[in-house]
Amino acid sequence: MVFGLTIEKLILIGVIAALIIGPERLPAAAESLRRALIRARGFAKTAQERMRDELGAEVTDVDWQRLDPRQYDPRRIIREALLADPEPAIAPRTAPADVDDPTAADLQAGPDDPSATRADTDRNADSTRRTAA
Repeated sequence: MVFGLTIEKLILIGVIAALIIGPERLPAAAESLRRALIRARGFAKTAQERMRDELGAEVTDVDWQRLDPRQYDPRRIIREALLADPEPAIAPRTAPADVDDPTAADLQAGPDDPSATRADTDRNADSTRRTAA
């Protein structure tokens, strides 16, 4: 049910309303409730039609069940991510080494090689000296 209302709660509300309103005014109250529900249904239908007209036909084609955020269970997402095959690592490029070219030595050395870090630092120092001069 809507808003946690069960059949028992609705019956209890109806009995209390019948006692408060009284048997004389109960048919008139039921009629006004019926008119209010018909009016509310008409407002909802009009709003739905206006939304469809203003947003276009692509909104009516959307699968709202697929986009429902309640379907995403964080435990399931993590479990699937942990059990999924890891993506293959990208193999480092190997280029022919030119002794005078420090960038070629860096490509062969790899990121964890201390000589690559030293060559990188030397290259930065050279460019700083050229800029200052």
